[in-house]
Amino acid sequence: MAVQTVASTTDSAVDLGPAAALSCRECGHRVPLGPVFACEECFGPLEIAYDFSAYDTEELRKRIEAGPANIWRYAPLLPVPADVATKPNMNPGWTKLVKADNLARELGVTGGLYVKDDSGNPTHSFKDRVVAQAVEAARAFGYTTLSCSSTGNLAGAVGAAAARAGLRSCVFIPHDLEQGKVVMAAIYGGELVGIEGNYDDVNRFCSELIGDSAGESWGFVNVNLRPYYAEGSKTLAYEICEQLGWRIPDQLVIPIASGSQLTKIDKGLQELIKLGLVEDRPYKIFGAQAEGCSPVSVAYKAGHDVVRPQKPNTIAKSLAIGNPADGPYVLDIARRTGGAVEDVTDEQVVDAIKLLARTEGIFAETAGGVTVGVTKKLIENGLIDPAKSVVVLNTGDGLKTLDAVAGTGLTATIRPNLESFREAGLA
Repeated sequence: MAVQTVASTTDSAVDLGPAAALSCRECGHRVPLGPVFACEECFGPLEIAYDFSAYDTEELRKRIEAGPANIWRYAPLLPVPADVATKPNMNPGWTKLVKADNLARELGVTGGLYVKDDSGNPTHSFKDRVVAQAVEAARAFGYTTLSCSSTGNLAGAVGAAAARAGLRSCVFIPHDLEQGKVVMAAIYGGELVGIEGNYDDVNRFCSELIGDSAGESWGFVNVNLRPYYAEGSKTLAYEICEQLGWRIPDQLVIPIASGSQLTKIDKGLQELIKLGLVEDRPYKIFGAQAEGCSPVSVAYKAGHDVVRPQKPNTIAKSLAIGNPADGPYVLDIARRTGGAVEDVTDEQVVDAIKLLARTEGIFAETAGGVTVGVTKKLIENGLIDPAKSVVVLNTGDGLKTLDAVAGTGLTATIRPNLESFREAGLA
């Protein structure tokens, strides 16, 4: 049977914990759990709907706090089987929430500035979180090949997770990605295919392949498994709040590629509120883009509800999605929470990478430079309140994007003696 691209009403015997159904974000139509991502009624995107009615707040809190130091501590809130923690997987998550006091002083933040540093995941990006969810869905639906369209980080995460799970992987990337990301995606032994064009060209090809018989045993993590995959980003919201003592921060700055991470973090915060695990209090969500690929920022500033696609041209290649699927939902969340969407130039991205490294010892990839740079800009423009708490996301390791800071190097070259040392002005 070929992979379905729209939801059917066929009964599903798949047990994915509290996940109850797939629900359309546009019209609310529900269908059973399955490897589908578009609504049969209106072709809107599907997402996971849950039944949390049996949970007692304090029992759930104790269960989470007693859980493993990875995302599976939140298994009761995710679309995964009950025994997920015992299966071979990458066990991502529970990364550091760094209290960035030095950076706070530089930016004038007095209410508490934190960096959620997701470079500490197994393949050094937040993509390990989302892929972990997709792997469990792929197992449940019987897929034997794990695949994706990727701007780099996802390709590596899929390759590693597939190797660990004993699945074949075949991933597709733009042909001109940073070499560090190409090597990291290839090292795990799966097939890595470069597509001539940008990410949007790659994504279109994968959508074509998924409808072909050649792809019928393939689980595309960000296509037919997207509703499950996307839920992994919620764990960032869960961890941030738990690490803050079960408290929602006042302001969050989140990078935008497809926009899914931002929308799912908001979903995670709303779930914590409904479950009574955190106090229901106002929070603002800010989206961050690079100027060379800023379709959501442009739409936000123009007051539009529709996001017009752009052709990417930025060093922040992990965010270089010119037609972001969740763009309109990002706009809704930024406006609903009183946040904003902003962008920075490539030069500001590089400056922000160096600023974060110099102040906090965190070497961020270009996406982290985007969030730090946008945070600085939003503070200067009066949109972020420096007297309130701020959490900034760094979603990947700077070792993957060395080209962006290639001019950084030796302070001096000296002869091996004290005279040369003093002549260099280093004493």
